[in-house]
Amino acid sequence: MTQREKQHSGQLYDPGAPEIMEEQMVLLDTLGEYNAIPHTQPERREEKLRSMFAELGEGCYVESPFHANFAGKFVHFGKNVYANFNLTLVDDTHIYVGDYTMIGPNVTIATAGHPICPELRERGMQYNLPVRIGRNCWLGAGVVVLPGVTIGDNVVIGAGSIVTKDLPSNVVAVGNPCRILREVGEKDRAFYFRDRAIDPALWQEIRNS
Repeated sequence: MTQREKQHSGQLYDPGAPEIMEEQMVLLDTLGEYNAIPHTQPERREEKLRSMFAELGEGCYVESPFHANFAGKFVHFGKNVYANFNLTLVDDTHIYVGDYTMIGPNVTIATAGHPICPELRERGMQYNLPVRIGRNCWLGAGVVVLPGVTIGDNVVIGAGSIVTKDLPSNVVAVGNPCRILREVGEKDRAFYFRDRAIDPALWQEIRNS
């Protein structure tokens, strides 16, 4: 098995292998081109992003600066995904993000890890595990998602949380390590922030749309 094949197998491999590094350097140049496109040229930005990502649904937007080990080559975004400034994707293997998910500033989603054994780290060994984030999630500012994690649909993750394990759908989760705080419930349909009530007219507008 080649080092490139091992890259997506979950096995230990050498990320500095020439067959990997040569491609990565070209991709990082492309990422630099994306970050240099002015925000006043949204069509160019979307076209460049679409050429970089494995999959990109309609209505996605990624603010600059955007950082990614492989410039999004192994990233799959559904439709209407929004990512704020300084998104870092350690996309050494595949990252999947569902429709309507919102990603706050300074979020890191990492697929790459290194062995605890110091002799193996000294040799630069690495392993990669895919990350899957569901539909209609909200990752607050500074969230970190670690390799191999799966997050369900409609999940809200509090700012600064470090997600080390899978999270089921329809929960609010916070902390380091990230833990489930509560389920998403009826109160969330009545209040959008603490004691601030949702205008009933908004629900009527949504029902009529």
